Amino acid sequence: MARQPEDSASSKSATSDSELIRELATLLDETNLTEIEIERSGMRVRVARNVSIAAAVPAVAQVAASASVAAAAPAAGSDISKHPGVVPSPMVGTAYWASEPGAKPFIDVGSKVKVGDTLMIIEAMKTMNQIPSPKAGTVTQILVEDGQPVEFGEPLVIIE
Repeated sequence: MARQPEDSASSKSATSDSELIRELATLLDETNLTEIEIERSGMRVRVARNVSIAAAVPAVAQVAASASVAAAAPAAGSDISKHPGVVPSPMVGTAYWASEPGAKPFIDVGSKVKVGDTLMIIEAMKTMNQIPSPKAGTVTQILVEDGQPVEFGEPLVIIE
């Protein structure tokens, strides 16, 4: 019988956690954000929505409004992951274009790269992982936003 209060407390906690997540998801919808993270009483909650690659490329161009991401959106119905020059993410994490905020990006659209050149960094489990170019060529598209969460195998860059 002594366990009932614990079960009741954990049940209330689980309910309040799910309510918090629902509130954050609603906030994402209302504000048109793709990700939100809060920390309260030592608990950190991050809610992110999946963004398709086709939808992400125009958003990048609108937000950044710079030549570095002025890549054309992939043609409707084409599968960008099958492009011969695509560089997929080797891990789950957060993609960053530069070594630190405000620094010059490793690459821009039109950059010439050699095998082994750093394309971007993916932070995974508080570790910064440099993503090397698997081939030499010219960067024709950058498919992720700076600071965007990425999945394993998600297309990051196209090199031709």
